[in-house]
Amino acid sequence: MTNVNDFRKPDFEISTQFIDRWSPRSFLEKEIPEDTLFSVFEAARWAPSASNMQPWRFVVARTKEDLENFHSFVVPGNLTWAKSAPALAVIISETKTERGENAWHAFDAGTAWSHLALEAANKGLVTHAMGGFDKEKARQVLNVPEDYAIHAVIAIGYQGEKNILPENLQEREKPSGRRPLKESLFEGTFGNDAL
Repeated sequence: MTNVNDFRKPDFEISTQFIDRWSPRSFLEKEIPEDTLFSVFEAARWAPSASNMQPWRFVVARTKEDLENFHSFVVPGNLTWAKSAPALAVIISETKTERGENAWHAFDAGTAWSHLALEAANKGLVTHAMGGFDKEKARQVLNVPEDYAIHAVIAIGYQGEKNILPENLQEREKPSGRRPLKESLFEGTFGNDAL
């Protein structure tokens, strides 16, 4: 397996859970025990949200029939590897509240995804969120109401070796780096160096 420390070095000391979590494409075709799978959604349930609205929802596929339905809206480039994942989930969020538009729904859904991804790593699973899918087809296939935004398809499973991937993906099967913190953190005003 990949040694994450060969690719990632934090600028400041942090918990290894943030460095160790990455998005592999190689999945073993190995079933996830139900309590383990549901625990990652339980972690997402506890994400913070604006006014505690909890706008996120997940539609999960883990049976052969449901997975094939999900495969119908994943773009071919992603399907080459995602079809091996034993579970797929689509994350959506409610865009309206009883008070009108929910301007925070996407931010909150992203927070729920982060909780899910970190808990999956804690459970020995890997996740890979994809934007490469047909949102309108997903809406139709999954019967998603119009007042929900569709954000991503998430592959969930156990990591496989990179040599089971097509050759063009094997070279990409490694943790990605991040720009230095000094390029993302400003003090007082935008562009004013904090570090």
